[in-house]
Amino acid sequence: MAETKVIVGLGSCGIAAGANKVYNRLKALKEADNLDFELAKTSCIGMCFREPLVEVVDENGSMIYGDVDEDKAIEIIQQHVLGHNPIKEYVVKTDLFPTPDQSYFDGQVKIALRNCGYIDPENIHEYEARGGYQALRKIANEALSPEQIIQTIIDSGLRGRGGGGFPTGMKWRFARANQSEEKYIICNADEGDPGAFMDRSLLEGDPHAVLEGMIIGAYAIGATEGVIYCRAEYPLAIKRLNIALAQAREHGYLGKNIMGIKGFNFDIYIKEGAGAFVCGEETALMASIEGKRGMPSKRPPFPAEKGLWQKPSNINNVETYANVPYIVANGAESYNKYGTEKSKGTKVFALTGKIKHGGLVEVPMGTPLRDIIYKLGGGIQNDKKFKAVQLGGPSGGCIPEHLIDIQVDYEQVTATGAIMGSGGMVVMDETTCMVDVARFFLDFTQKESCGKCTFCRIGTKRMLEILTRITEGEGQEGDIEKLEELALQVRESSLCGLGQTAPNPVLTTIKYFRHEYEAHIRDKKCPAHSCKKLLTYEIDPNKCTGCTVCAVKCPVKAIDGERKKVHHINQDICIKCGDCYNSCRFDAITKS
Repeated sequence: MAETKVIVGLGSCGIAAGANKVYNRLKALKEADNLDFELAKTSCIGMCFREPLVEVVDENGSMIYGDVDEDKAIEIIQQHVLGHNPIKEYVVKTDLFPTPDQSYFDGQVKIALRNCGYIDPENIHEYEARGGYQALRKIANEALSPEQIIQTIIDSGLRGRGGGGFPTGMKWRFARANQSEEKYIICNADEGDPGAFMDRSLLEGDPHAVLEGMIIGAYAIGATEGVIYCRAEYPLAIKRLNIALAQAREHGYLGKNIMGIKGFNFDIYIKEGAGAFVCGEETALMASIEGKRGMPSKRPPFPAEKGLWQKPSNINNVETYANVPYIVANGAESYNKYGTEKSKGTKVFALTGKIKHGGLVEVPMGTPLRDIIYKLGGGIQNDKKFKAVQLGGPSGGCIPEHLIDIQVDYEQVTATGAIMGSGGMVVMDETTCMVDVARFFLDFTQKESCGKCTFCRIGTKRMLEILTRITEGEGQEGDIEKLEELALQVRESSLCGLGQTAPNPVLTTIKYFRHEYEAHIRDKKCPAHSCKKLLTYEIDPNKCTGCTVCAVKCPVKAIDGERKKVHHINQDICIKCGDCYNSCRFDAITKS
């Protein structure tokens, strides 16, 4: 039996970076030369910025290599696996010696992500070897009652990780209290926020944890059927979920009299969503499962009373369910020892945008925002100045640089005007225009509105028109006040969370970056030099060498001048495309 194991990360991020080619090359090499090592697969460990990742596990321990292409993979096999001489300069994570990227893991506590990157997600035995389905066995062996399970979840302090942060145990208690021969437990995997990939990575990397969490939830509330509502744009997640469901049925974790618990009959199926952002709202999600157009409905009644097919139902998101088996197996105190007084446990965040270490991190609630961005995220790309972070997706808001030391928990984040949301963090630097950021997110929510509410359908449209005018240099005095008035009306008059939170990016950018709005409107200038129609490109005569590259690149022939003489830009012809600015090798072209 091979003593050395070579593991390739095959999450979506790794595959996009070329991990399939690396895996196939290693497989061909192993078979051609009959090499004595085990080749295996796993998913994303969170280091998306270093993909493709290849791990070598031998008698000395584990070493994870980053940025591995086919040539590096062969080199790793030859030197490390066969020659027992690790290539230290390629290693990004190991316990054997310090690595430059070690800070990415310092401060992380992995509970929801405990198995991601450590198991083959398509092998139930590897999940079981790391404690998988032990929580379910504990319920059966110790004859724990549904009420005891619910109380454990309440005592843990687990709150819904999909948006509002409602206490999970209380939600389960409400669903249990409503009697019905049929009840449903639903997993909301309709992850639609731009820059968010927490749920996708969990489903791809540890699908059984989500299934076990749902099975425990079903036992607690008395559910008879489960549904995973997953967007069809996640084909790898759906593939691995289907494999996990088949394995769970085969091993008796789904079906009739589960784990010998008489009368506990439960199964799960997948409903693929068509990608409508509004279907992340639970009543719209249930309407979509029923084959209707995904549109929100009034509450009450709440899903715990009348949900899917008018039966009592409970909905939690992927990350929430992934925490449940850990809590039940290890006790409430194992979870609530992390976090703050009102925000317990850990939270998974997707770091994207202008950050050096883009990927997934899981930290205790209450971790300072500065630590997440600079210690784990490595700081801002090209060492530019941090400006803001958009937290909570289109429904969230922008947290500015002067609030970077807040603790990231439900209470402090909400106080800024943003929301925790599902955990997407889009980091912005000094080159980001905050007016355009507000326009971008409002454009998204306006297009994703189901159109049911007048204020959401028309109000967001009018707000978007104003924002577009401002970014194009046609803003007028009073536009800021109109935006604030419309935002409050949309927020207070919309039926569901999409409309109620759509104004957040606008309100927070006006609150913290009002001067940028005023510069766009009054001075017709974009302080970040980002809005194209407000830019002016000019050639510095002291730096221009007359190389003619800018003139060749200009698509409208707005640049004239003789070779080796100073060139000029005709502002009447210039379309502000920036090709000249990007092509100049002498920094002779400025933009203002």
